[in-house]
Amino acid sequence: MALQQIVEQTVTGLGYDLVEIERCPGGLLRITIDWPWQAPAEGVEPLPEEYVTVEDCEKVTRQLQFALEVDGAEYKRLEVSSPGIDRPLRHEQDYVRFAGSVIDLTLKAPIGVAGVGQVSPLRKKFRGTLERADAGGWQIVWSDEPPVKPGHRVSKKRVPAPLQALGFTLDELRDARLAPIVDFKGRGAKSGSLPD
Repeated sequence: MALQQIVEQTVTGLGYDLVEIERCPGGLLRITIDWPWQAPAEGVEPLPEEYVTVEDCEKVTRQLQFALEVDGAEYKRLEVSSPGIDRPLRHEQDYVRFAGSVIDLTLKAPIGVAGVGQVSPLRKKFRGTLERADAGGWQIVWSDEPPVKPGHRVSKKRVPAPLQALGFTLDELRDARLAPIVDFKGRGAKSGSLPD
């Protein structure tokens, strides 16, 4: 049986989703797992996000070591982890799940068209908000305005840079990941207020 099938059967059999399999130098086999996600039904409050714990990774590691040994798969080290803050987006369901989030997107080829004041035709990398496009596809929306540095004041008269949007299909992507943005104010902290 192929490595992909063994890992996928083992991970899904334990109730997790397989996010990624990587073969790394030095014989490292890196497996990334997550909890399965279902889109909430219309009008139903979504359940709180469930996160992969160290115990989950240990459980999957033990089972994978056994399954890979039985099949005679070659590897020197096995690493099982959660997707992390820069989680890759691989399937349509990932895009539905993370719509409204900031993502880093890399196209397979440059966009190839530009107008006055538009994006460079050689550009392949973008960071912006993932949104559903009108035609049923996906788009990324961003502004090329530089971020405000801490402690600097922004004039109320300053005109913000216009928003730009780029529609894309999943076939046009080389890579898409959640942008690794960390908020050190903590969960639930309101902007402008400090935690007690």
